[in-house]
Amino acid sequence: MVLAALALGATLQPGGIIMWLILGLIAGFLASAVMRGDGYGLIGDLIFGLVGAFIGGLIMDLLMPDASFGFWGSLVVAFIGACILIAIVRAIAGARTQRL
Repeated sequence: MVLAALALGATLQPGGIIMWLILGLIAGFLASAVMRGDGYGLIGDLIFGLVGAFIGGLIMDLLMPDASFGFWGSLVVAFIGACILIAIVRAIAGARTQRL
């Protein structure tokens, strides 16, 4: 339901999709730089940033329902979500490589 509302909101505002991409790219780049290690490239950072923004948005919706953030607040939320996602992916990938 939330994802459908986000998609509908993005289609109604043409600049919304572009801002989501820019926000995701910035958040993914910052998260991959802070989490140290190999980068994921432009597309990988964008994907981590966008999925991280979704994860961060879900977490913030649970902690502070009906809160509204501006661009910088959304960037912080997306950054935190991207860091969480990178940590999860590295933990899963590390567990797979240790078994082999």
